[in-house]
Amino acid sequence: MDLKLINREILLSFWKVHILYHATDGDVIGQWMIKELRHHGYDVSPGTLYPLLKRMEKNGWLVSTVEADRGPKAPRAYRITASGREVLKVVRKQLKELGVEVNKH
Repeated sequence: MDLKLINREILLSFWKVHILYHATDGDVIGQWMIKELRHHGYDVSPGTLYPLLKRMEKNGWLVSTVEADRGPKAPRAYRITASGREVLKVVRKQLKELGVEVNKH
């Protein structure tokens, strides 16, 4: 079984859902999110997560801030936007339906 292929083709979407979910509770920092995803069994690297966060921000689902006085390597904090909340609402509905379907057998 090719776990990298599974990560790229399927689980990457799960990571986005986790990020949106955690961003509803407050700011999400990349390093914390990596640890959180690993806690759930996902093998995610900074080289995958940070571009993912930037894409989610570009899509309008997250907005980020950084403390400029902490220098160029300061952690970027991501918060969910109204659009991100709508996306999460759609995803939750679909996950509920998928869960029922997948767990039939």
